[in-house]
Amino acid sequence: MTDLTTRNGARLSKLTFGAMQFGGKADARESAAMFEAARQGGINHFDTAYLYTEGASETLLGGYIKQDRDDIYLATKVGYLDGASRENILRDFDISRTRMNEDAVDLLYMHRFDNDTPLDETFNTLAGLQSQGLIRHIGVSNYAAWQVMKAQAVAKSCGTKIDVIQPMYSLVKRQAEVEIFEMAADQNITVVPYSPLGGGLLTGKYQTGGTGRLTEDPRYQARYDQDWMHRTAAQLTDLAKTHDVSPATLAVAWAARHKIAPHPIVSARSAEQLMPSLAAMTFTLSDAVYDQITALSIAPAPATDRLEEA
Repeated sequence: MTDLTTRNGARLSKLTFGAMQFGGKADARESAAMFEAARQGGINHFDTAYLYTEGASETLLGGYIKQDRDDIYLATKVGYLDGASRENILRDFDISRTRMNEDAVDLLYMHRFDNDTPLDETFNTLAGLQSQGLIRHIGVSNYAAWQVMKAQAVAKSCGTKIDVIQPMYSLVKRQAEVEIFEMAADQNITVVPYSPLGGGLLTGKYQTGGTGRLTEDPRYQARYDQDWMHRTAAQLTDLAKTHDVSPATLAVAWAARHKIAPHPIVSARSAEQLMPSLAAMTFTLSDAVYDQITALSIAPAPATDRLEEA
């Protein structure tokens, strides 16, 4: 994988903290508490986006990182709503830097693939930001494997490369294993997956009547509205009880344990809610338990019809 480090040369933490809730479901007090808990837990990689909480996420995170900026790897994203044109990238990135009070970031993602903008325009723009020292690494989020490979060829022609990909990945969303992970290994791309808890499904809280994204957001309801996913969550909770650990800890540790060595993004609405995910930083997941957890879900089909050769 790409050798990503903080400015002072430290390797990235096993987990990444996602600031998507900062200034939204988490007010400034809870956001600060989560940031401190993440730092105390050993996390040095923090992720936000231009889109998140109408800018509050970037603004709050920018303030929190100031005292030890060189010890932190800072990532943000642009281009989700308004496309990946040069004009949009530069405008949104300037706004993001202003919000965070930062001249430069370590990683800038394109938040999703843009069918309407030529890739050479997008990646020439990113290469320019890189050559100016305004970004250190280039990432893509929500790209299919074929989109990454198409973009990687264009990036190479622009004198740069895609260093990081951010796909969805959890015990109940394993499609990334089929082609994205294999592609990332081949292209030396670091994987930083989001939603390792499956929108909170894998915490077990919905089995006891808890509320959250799956009860409040129709997109998440649709995303995880399959009976087998809920059965998997219930079985994970049962397994966690036998190991006297939170199912959230197992879910995050499982997502980080894949041979591609992903850096899953953990997040929460409060420091208390974050703790079980943070516990995965130090939890030792044996091969036997990893296999037990893997067997609870449905593995995606290989990307071939010649199954006798898979």
